[in-house]
Amino acid sequence: MFQQAEVSYIQSQLLARLATVSPKAEPTLDAVGYKFLDTHFAVGGINLSATRKYRNITAGNHHVSLIIDDIETIEPWVPRGIKMHCTAVVVDGEGPMGKGEYFIITPHTTWSWGLVQPCFIDEKFVTNKIEWL
Repeated sequence: MFQQAEVSYIQSQLLARLATVSPKAEPTLDAVGYKFLDTHFAVGGINLSATRKYRNITAGNHHVSLIIDDIETIEPWVPRGIKMHCTAVVVDGEGPMGKGEYFIITPHTTWSWGLVQPCFIDEKFVTNKIEWL
């Protein structure tokens, strides 16, 4: 489960980056809007079925990565974010963004930085890793 600081951050952001892989092992990375649904994410879009990410997922490559990040301050340098290894499926129906097709993205491993604790401790980059069961 996400910690409260991670949930607050996820809810405060508007965009994420979704990485998928084609059947030919070609990666692609896309900026996406999302709706956070407590333990998973819904990602939709205009004409979703025409996108490369849709073709990659429906071709059977259900393993995806989702990253939400930003820089809280430049001076001092304070990056923050959360990276997730996830499983994605396509669903059709009424969703958080209206009627249509959506990816339902469920994390199984997450790393966050600058949210639960400072991202630099003793000049070392530190993440908060959670493996979901």
